[in-house]
Amino acid sequence: MNYYSLNKKAPNTTFKNAVVKGLAPDKGLYFPESITPLSKDFFDNIEQLTNAEIAYETIKQFVLPEIPEVELKTIVEETLSFEFPIVELNENISTLELFHGPTMAFKDVGARFMARCLGYFNQDNTNEVTVLVATSGDTGGAVANGFLGVKGVNVVILYPSGKVSDIQEKQLTTLGQNITALEVDGVFDDCQDMVKRAFLDEELTNKMQLTSANSINVARWLPQMFYFMFAYKQLKRKYKKIVFSVPSGNFGNICAGMMAQKLGLPIKHFIASNNENNVITEYLKTKHYNPKPSVQTISNAMDVGNPSNFVRIQEIHKNNFNALQDNFSSFSFSDTETKEAMLEIYNDFNYAADPHGAVGYLGAKSYLNDNPDAHCVFLETAHPTKFLDVVEEVINTKIDLPPQIEAVMGKEKASIIIDAYKDLKNYLIS
Repeated sequence: MNYYSLNKKAPNTTFKNAVVKGLAPDKGLYFPESITPLSKDFFDNIEQLTNAEIAYETIKQFVLPEIPEVELKTIVEETLSFEFPIVELNENISTLELFHGPTMAFKDVGARFMARCLGYFNQDNTNEVTVLVATSGDTGGAVANGFLGVKGVNVVILYPSGKVSDIQEKQLTTLGQNITALEVDGVFDDCQDMVKRAFLDEELTNKMQLTSANSINVARWLPQMFYFMFAYKQLKRKYKKIVFSVPSGNFGNICAGMMAQKLGLPIKHFIASNNENNVITEYLKTKHYNPKPSVQTISNAMDVGNPSNFVRIQEIHKNNFNALQDNFSSFSFSDTETKEAMLEIYNDFNYAADPHGAVGYLGAKSYLNDNPDAHCVFLETAHPTKFLDVVEEVINTKIDLPPQIEAVMGKEKASIIIDAYKDLKNYLIS
């Protein structure tokens, strides 16, 4: 499989180069040259397959032969060393729990898959690769954990000071080894802008190999197709019209769901559930794409004012606005509405949702108002204890810390404070 740049001004390239480079030379996102649907038999009998078998069949056309079959199957099995359960709240709404991995966030799958791919490609390489990543919350911890100790790979994580939860900060600042955390005086967009600027800086890129572990990287983005396949496996016999409500920030997760749909997964519709960072909600109303500075919310992993992956969503729909609108809805909710939803979910279903999941729940409810025959699955993208102060205050209940969280709580934070791009550049050069 080869990949092309969505800016259409760079040569097509291999999966390996797309992973190692992150962005194309023209700074466009990479996209696969073709998408071959899986067989009807695969979906008819999906419940007979293990998660690892489903994932391998889903991903293989995008990776083979650059990672051989045996090695790819091992990578998939190691990536998926935890469960992805569905919890049905009522006949119309379920949640897909994506927080059973080592950092208790959905990004564990993409980070673990990419780390293993990069480790495979780098096993005989004497040159080091620097993974440069901006995080608004969960990406940092997942990438740090996924890449910890990977040979020949250094990881530099930029995060906005005071704008991630205490647990999220611990997960990305306490590991040491090949992981460095840079604490930025600003918001997530400032972090993302610095990362993008580094990739454009020839003085840097001539001296070192930079790649990204945000969902702009194909090896971080494509494995997220797995979740949607696993959910369908669990629900296909019971519900005919399955719809996904995806809490959306950089839009990589929902975009991966649409890729699974292109492979033949029979999903009827997608809902992008936004917090007050509502660029895409407004776009679907007005046809005008108007990026703006992000605002801070209690669902901080979605605090993105210019979502990188939306250009891939447009490509999937061949840049046809009507086709996109038929397959895709978006709703936006305030922090007040999010807290009310968290309390409603707890009181009505005895289920503690994190703020991101609560936004997904609200999106599902909004869609069901006009589509009562659908079954909506909202993605619970992080464990509620990652946002302990908000969740416990809202539901007025103490939540026990799971082992993955307890393991980092006693560790000491280590970060380097930076203010501007020159600080990042100086650190990387030194």
